[in-house]
Amino acid sequence: MNMRELPAHPRFLPRVLLVDAIATAASAVLLVAAADVLAPLLQLPAGLLRGAGAALLPFVALVYGLSRQAVPSRAAVAVVVAINIAWVAASAWVAFGGMWQPSLAGIGFVLAQACAVLVFADLGWFGLRARRVARA
Repeated sequence: MNMRELPAHPRFLPRVLLVDAIATAASAVLLVAAADVLAPLLQLPAGLLRGAGAALLPFVALVYGLSRQAVPSRAAVAVVVAINIAWVAASAWVAFGGMWQPSLAGIGFVLAQACAVLVFADLGWFGLRARRVARA
């Protein structure tokens, strides 16, 4: 199997969703548990960090649940992709245009996780497109 065929593999989307859920859960735990430690370093409010981490928990449950399905619903995966893209946009706003002035470490932290989330959005989109092409 070459790289072009990989997104069409029946387990591609469930595996992408599982890794997305694990990475998001790790981020959520970090943001909630270490908000007070991270806030001065990142120059972002602890409440913002803690709130972002808490907001991720229902998303983790959704994505994990989808990852357990042999064939996740196209609509549900599209929602996950859309939420991931919205997270990337919100991250860019926090890093560059928001109400806060994050430190260089804060900008790097926000952009690093945004890049990871963008990868998951892209992989989900590739998996959706491959399923659509396979049906046609």
